[in-house]
Amino acid sequence: MSGVTRYIAQRLALTVPMVFILVSVVFLVLRIMPGDPVLAMLGGRNVSPELIAQKRHEMGLDKPLHIQYTEYLSGLIRGDLGRSTRTGKPVAEELVSRLPATLELAIWGMLFAAIFGIPTGIIAAVRADKPSDHLIRVLHIGSFALPIFWVGLMFQVIFAVKLGWLPVASRLSGRFAFSFQRVTGFYLLDALILGDKEILVDVVKHLVLPGVTLGLAQMGFLGRVTRAAMLEVLDTEYVTTARSKGLGERLVILRHALRNALIPIITVFGLQFAMLMGGAVLTETVFSWPGIAGFLIQSLYYRDWWALQGTIAFIGVFVATVNLVVDLLYSVIDPRVRY
Repeated sequence: MSGVTRYIAQRLALTVPMVFILVSVVFLVLRIMPGDPVLAMLGGRNVSPELIAQKRHEMGLDKPLHIQYTEYLSGLIRGDLGRSTRTGKPVAEELVSRLPATLELAIWGMLFAAIFGIPTGIIAAVRADKPSDHLIRVLHIGSFALPIFWVGLMFQVIFAVKLGWLPVASRLSGRFAFSFQRVTGFYLLDALILGDKEILVDVVKHLVLPGVTLGLAQMGFLGRVTRAAMLEVLDTEYVTTARSKGLGERLVILRHALRNALIPIITVFGLQFAMLMGGAVLTETVFSWPGIAGFLIQSLYYRDWWALQGTIAFIGVFVATVNLVVDLLYSVIDPRVRY
């Protein structure tokens, strides 16, 4: 067995107890929290005790806690995340239908963060302690200090309501609801497959405001990490040697300095992307984005225990997977890394 294969097997083996602890804690916390999922599902106080008892029996809530826990774990091992009490659909089906929306938004947000965060971080490091460095650092701090929900609302007021340049919310305009064919669930990709430029432009317009809102805070954090990593690398001997050989400054920075500073940058990028899966609650709520984070907050509001348990377990597995992929990228970026 090669080093990489052994490393992947070890990481997967560690993921199992991590997910087990996560779902166990969520299971117990939900049972301690105030609120009854049966009453939330039936929608009110004027419900007969007989109907409540019947529904509790159908949902297995009248069984002892340890039996409920055992049945939940056995279903989880089989890949059964339960059935949502709010929608009546399997939780796995709900997550699969919403995953493309969240991934598309997260990719757009991280793309914005990378395009603006990494270059500004490099410029700040190269021009350390100069006016441009101070200005960029203030912009970085301000970008992730501003509340996401406030930024989203301000963007909606300015660019959607006042100027009318961009739509307020959702993923697609209503006039395309019947003509748009959903193939992959990724609207950008589906619009390209359909070959309709008007729909493609509409999808991009709907992505701009939530994507920039989500990526703005990540841009500041990624920019600060890039600056710190570049400052550490720019003082090394191999960078000084490259400059002494007469190499151009751009070549020195991009080929020698940036490449050796990529590991912390890629680490932060991967972690932030993984956390956006569950951390885009405010953005998806403000822009009525039908993603996993919005589904999570709706499930919490309606006391949908099975949807909450399944969503959190799914997010935990996704975060662990992204972390594994990031770790494997280290050997691609730096040949000195061995597993």
